[in-house]
Amino acid sequence: MATPLTLLATAGSKRVRLMQAARAHLRLPPAQVLEWRDWLAQPALLDDALRQPGLLKIEPPGDDRAAHLLLLDAGCRLQGRAPVRAPEHGELLAMDAWFAGFAAAMASLAAQLAELPQARVVNAPAEISLMTDKLACQRHLAAHGVPIPALLGPVESHEHLQSLLHAHDLERVYLKPRYGSSASGVVAYRRNKAGRQQATTSATMLRTDGQTRLFNVKRMARYEAAADIAALVDALAAQQLYAEAWLNKPRCGDSHYDLRVITVAGQPAHRVARIGDRMMTNLHLDNRRGDAAGLLNEADLAALETASALAARAFPASHVTGYDLVVRHGQARVLEANAFGDLLPGLLWQGNDTYTAQLAHFTRHA
Repeated sequence: MATPLTLLATAGSKRVRLMQAARAHLRLPPAQVLEWRDWLAQPALLDDALRQPGLLKIEPPGDDRAAHLLLLDAGCRLQGRAPVRAPEHGELLAMDAWFAGFAAAMASLAAQLAELPQARVVNAPAEISLMTDKLACQRHLAAHGVPIPALLGPVESHEHLQSLLHAHDLERVYLKPRYGSSASGVVAYRRNKAGRQQATTSATMLRTDGQTRLFNVKRMARYEAAADIAALVDALAAQQLYAEAWLNKPRCGDSHYDLRVITVAGQPAHRVARIGDRMMTNLHLDNRRGDAAGLLNEADLAALETASALAARAFPASHVTGYDLVVRHGQARVLEANAFGDLLPGLLWQGNDTYTAQLAHFTRHA
């Protein structure tokens, strides 16, 4: 008998459609979908959905604007701050408050699942929270012996960034929102000895009435005026920002690339090169896919598999995770762990896409 699957997700989203297609391919009954907004309003709905032994897969709430606002409002209450207005499409607003609401929701979900021993989870809520806190996640990986870029730590302001660069004797760093995703607000920052600065980012600024608003866009923006860069960094730091040392990515013709690896049950499976001519190679930014095996030599492939397997062991309660890596000269560095990193339509490993592969694993180990 097939193990029932419940998705905590957004009905109609691409993730749900791909999972349902994979279940149909394997001749499994459709998964039942519990909407994030409904669970947040009525947690008991999950008890009903998991009354019979089954599997729960938690998908990100970002596809549902109503769920995002519920988590944002909850986070503001937890932080003791006034509610913020609803962000406009693509706006980066109060990411730290959103995460506070999300982490609280994950803690509540973990407590609820503890009372439902018949339910198994694809990725445990606590580990999803940890992977969503990008700075805490990198520190966690480093503590487990996973090679990562050197961390400079939190950035409180543009002025603080300058002191960090001086203390670490660096001129180039990546600045990353602590609770961002999909390169939202990431900044490739450079300066030279003469003090000239450059910031390349997916965040575009709108400055009105003395306020700086940030919007995530596909087209990369480059800022060179000192006042613009200071405003950008200060606006991101207000939502929690951290810095890590710059890593040069390997070249592919006139472009460069990094790699995404999906691990299933702790083992490296799907892998793809993300190739682009810009600083950020995320595929949703209209970069292109490449064949990882065709780009990496034997030593690089071995480093890729060793680092991703080691990273997966740092999250023993997560069965399907994504890792972004830079691999050069037989050495790998993990840039990020992603609890929701399996959205790679059409990418095959041993004949299966990411959703079919994970379903096959759980069917074998029902």
